[in-house]
Amino acid sequence: MTDDEIKRAALGALREFYGYKSFYPMQWEAINHVMHGNDCVVLMPTGGGKSLCYQLPAIISDGCAIVVSPLLALMKDQVDALTDIVPAAAINSEQSEQQNRDILDKAFRGIIKLIYISPEKLLSEMDQWSQELRVSLIAIDEAHCISQWGHDFRPEYTQLGALKARFPDVPIMALTATADRLTREDIRKQLHIDDATIFETSFDRPNITLNVVAESVGRKKISQIVRFISRHPGESGIIYCLSRKTTETVAEQLRKLGFNAQAFHAGMPVKHKQAIQRDFINDDVTIICATIAFGMGINKSNVRWVIHYNMPQNIERYYQEIGRAGRDGLPAEALMFYSFGDVVTLQSFARESGQSQVNMEKLHRMQQFCEATVCRRRILLSYFDEHYDHDCQHCDICANPPERIDGTILAQMALSAIMRVKEQEGITMIVDILKGSGKPELTQAGYHLLKTYGVGRNLTFGEWNAYMLQMLQMGLFYVAYEDSNHLKVTDYGKQILRSEKRVQFSKYQRHQLETKTVKKARQSTILSDLLHVDKELFEELRLTRLAIARAQGIAPYLIFSDKVLTVMAQEKPTTFAEFSVMFGVGEIKAKRYWRPFTDTIRRHLE
Repeated sequence: MTDDEIKRAALGALREFYGYKSFYPMQWEAINHVMHGNDCVVLMPTGGGKSLCYQLPAIISDGCAIVVSPLLALMKDQVDALTDIVPAAAINSEQSEQQNRDILDKAFRGIIKLIYISPEKLLSEMDQWSQELRVSLIAIDEAHCISQWGHDFRPEYTQLGALKARFPDVPIMALTATADRLTREDIRKQLHIDDATIFETSFDRPNITLNVVAESVGRKKISQIVRFISRHPGESGIIYCLSRKTTETVAEQLRKLGFNAQAFHAGMPVKHKQAIQRDFINDDVTIICATIAFGMGINKSNVRWVIHYNMPQNIERYYQEIGRAGRDGLPAEALMFYSFGDVVTLQSFARESGQSQVNMEKLHRMQQFCEATVCRRRILLSYFDEHYDHDCQHCDICANPPERIDGTILAQMALSAIMRVKEQEGITMIVDILKGSGKPELTQAGYHLLKTYGVGRNLTFGEWNAYMLQMLQMGLFYVAYEDSNHLKVTDYGKQILRSEKRVQFSKYQRHQLETKTVKKARQSTILSDLLHVDKELFEELRLTRLAIARAQGIAPYLIFSDKVLTVMAQEKPTTFAEFSVMFGVGEIKAKRYWRPFTDTIRRHLE
């Protein structure tokens, strides 16, 4: 197929099955790339449309696509979402051998277009499949799990490197929403797809407001949580806790206060966990208090808020977990509580892990994020190698901005020092050079002869360390963990070094971390930022959706997302023709659901 033929087929399927008229950024490029038989790594934020990148090629190609997924819940969620779209199934240990064989038989006969499977199961079936199954594409979801640098490293993923040898002519697509610079390169290496093209979109989730509250404990923390969730009446949210006991305690406290909350953790019986997860997906439970065991398999689009009762272990996990809010693109909030006690507990976890050095470094970056005086969104994006040269105005730092100074000259001093040592030193040595230190290791390296030696001696070590941290957080340089923690100047840093751009710092304060309360900066209900929406009609449409979902035994968001309902409430379609061309509907769903929704709209208009 030519590029034009592929695009026509892909756009046709996009409109017919998904109800969209155009691609999200980088979707078409990734689809076209694998349709020509090439390998790639797709980096997109949660809700950025990763699944379409392999689902559309599967639909328009001959044969069957294999999708490797780490969790049964994730597989089930994806298969359920595809029920109305394309023949898909999962092969897993919860099904009988006969059920799995029937699915395979349909795949061999070309009836099933996508098979979801765990890495272990795929590896055991690989020899047979390579001979009997016409495989169109291999997609590896949550691909960061294969990397030792990834925040969720899974040993069973490491064996997936054998796929390229077994299926040499089949394109491999690795997908993840959370991969820093080291992880994305390691993904290519571990999968033996070194020449794979990386398709990367912005990691920014501008619809999520970010807040951090320091040193809040006990009743004070619960009262802050109650005030927060009271601004989201009837809306779904997740509270992440560090321990199983805490999930149960918090859920019980919230229930006593009249909130519909349940605990969820790995120590619960499987059937109990499945029931809670099902109730949350179906909107029968609005608040889940959970450990990190919850969420990876949840594709629920209308989660409006996420609270971290404790600081997460690393920025990747934090980013992944807040990303479970606002997947529909509507406004969402993230609130994190941070205390020194969390740091101590997490340090013990990191030391006991198999990758103590890496995990300690990542924990340190998480702590710096909490203590920052720099726009939090800039720090997050910088961590994922994306440079954001202005403040977001949607975080607590931007809502309560510290005093600013022009930091361009200070940045140029530090960046020049990094470059003059050929990017082969860490932060401590760079600060020593700027301060004009007489340490033996500095003079032995000849650094006292550099032009930048002593240029910053008028600042204290505390000031330099604070400003160096801000430079790191804003992405002027990064720490190369794989190269003895040496500092490397980014392209953005080089622009500042060449005076092509200027940069502002938060003015150094000796005690920068103070307890902050979350400002009620804006109303955070679902429709707060949407104009011209009939809110009464929106609620009636939600009830219609809920009734249909209950009758079919599926999650409401699998019928239509909240975002699609807001468009209905705006455009008020009353005929099949009007309904079928709406955003997010598609031909199949239009035929199935147009009548109950247009009836609701007509009744409302009357």
